[in-house]
Amino acid sequence: MNWMSNKMIALYIAVGVALAGAVAWLVLGKTVRSRLRMEKILRNDPDINDWLIVFNWTPKILYLPTIAASVAACLLMSLRQAGWVFEAVSPEVIGGIWLVVFFVNFLIEEFEISVKLLLITLVSVGFLLLWLHLLGWVVGFLKSFRHLALSVNATGYLLVAIIGLLTIFVSWLKGLFFYVAITPNYMNLQEGPTETGEQIGREDYNSRVDTGDFLERLLGFGKILITFKDQKRQPISLLVWRIDKKAQLLEKVRGKFAIDLDSHARADEGAE
Repeated sequence: MNWMSNKMIALYIAVGVALAGAVAWLVLGKTVRSRLRMEKILRNDPDINDWLIVFNWTPKILYLPTIAASVAACLLMSLRQAGWVFEAVSPEVIGGIWLVVFFVNFLIEEFEISVKLLLITLVSVGFLLLWLHLLGWVVGFLKSFRHLALSVNATGYLLVAIIGLLTIFVSWLKGLFFYVAITPNYMNLQEGPTETGEQIGREDYNSRVDTGDFLERLLGFGKILITFKDQKRQPISLLVWRIDKKAQLLEKVRGKFAIDLDSHARADEGAE
C-alpha cells in the first residue's frame, strides 16, 4: 500500500478536518452561546414560563417550492433518460412547469402581495382573456408561450436545488448565533457565538406582527417587527417561519411580567 498516494493524502486531510472539528467542539462547546443553548437555559428557568426565540431567515427560503420543483424535475428527467417516463413528458414541458413555479416564487419574494392585489390581478387576467376571446386571439396568445420553452438536464435541476438548500442552511447556521430572545421582562439581542449581546427592557421596545403578504403567509412565513423608543436605533425586521405559532407566543410573552421567585420568597421571609 502506498501511504503517500493521492487517495491516502485525501483521507489524511478528511481525518484531520474531522479531528480539528471535534477538538474545537470540545474546547468551545462550553463558551459558544448558540440559539439552541439559550432555548435550554430559558426552558430550565423556573421564573420564566413563556418565552420566544426567533431569528431572521433569508428571503431565499421563500423559494422552497422552486427547490422542491427542481428535485421533482431532476427525478423526472432521470426517469425519462432511463425510459421509465412517457415521451409526452418532454423536457420542454418539465422546464415550462418549473419556470412557472420559479416565476410565482419570484413574485412572492420581490413584492408584497395582499389579498386585495391578488384579487385585482386575477380579475385583470380574466378580463384580458375575455377580450382576447372576443377577438379570437386566445389560442395564438397561448401558443406564443411555446417560445419560452426551457430545457434543462437533470444535473442542472439538481444544481439549482443544492444551491438553494445551501443558502437556506447558511441562513439557519447564522441564526444559531444571531437571534432575538424575548422574555416577559427583557429582550436579548444576540450578535455572535459568545456572550456578545444586549439586553433591552420590555418598556424600551415595541413589537408587531406583519402578515400582510398573502402568498408569503400561505407558505407559513411572516414578519415580526421590533421598534425601539430610542429613535437612534434602527427597527429590526425578522422573517419568521410558522408565524401563527410565533405570533401567539409573542402575545403571551408581551402580556406577562415575570417575578423572581427566590427574591419574592426572601422578601416574604424578611417581612415575617
